[in-house]
Amino acid sequence: MDAFAPQKQDLFTFGLWTVGNPGRDPFGEPVRPVQDPNHLVRKLAECGAYGVNLHDNDLLPFGCSAQERDRIVREFQRTLKDTGLVVPMATTNLFTHPAFKDGAFSSNDPKVRAFALQKTMAAIDLGVELGTKIYVFWGGREGTEADACRDPCRGSPSRRRRRCPKPTWSRSVPWLRSRATSEPRRCAATAARPVATPRRPAPVRRAMPMASVRRAS
Repeated sequence: MDAFAPQKQDLFTFGLWTVGNPGRDPFGEPVRPVQDPNHLVRKLAECGAYGVNLHDNDLLPFGCSAQERDRIVREFQRTLKDTGLVVPMATTNLFTHPAFKDGAFSSNDPKVRAFALQKTMAAIDLGVELGTKIYVFWGGREGTEADACRDPCRGSPSRRRRRCPKPTWSRSVPWLRSRATSEPRRCAATAARPVATPRRPAPVRRAMPMASVRRAS
């Protein structure tokens, strides 16, 4: 037997989003057809894989009905049983759909945040049905793009009365860091408020020594 041939005890697992990638990238559209998840599981079993991981929409089409969802899950469970593969990890797709263009849990739209919560809860239920022991939360769009388009002063009335903090994203960019240090950021609520100009301290007049006075006279 080949020493490098994968065995079940090696516990190799693969994500459906990797082996089923249609080849889409920022420069072009998909170049491969979408693969049936059950077909992917069978091929992974032939290769000696131990398990398969997935996002909710790697298995379930976005917006599918409850009846279609149950049918897909039953068929996938049957395939897992036939091949002996397991699902160690499940997660939620909170980034592909245009609704999440502004983030999911950090979206400016409260309806999107509520939808993201319900979608995540449904994905956890899906993972439990498939025997998953680990759930991973990966927002995808909850990163620097979301941070840069947020004004923390708009979220809390108490914070509107004082200066906004320096933006966190400025710490990693040198010229932004220097600018944030030299030019404190102010939110719209406090921008119109006049800023008092600090008074210059009066110059201190020191008395001349008596010896200097005698020499001058």
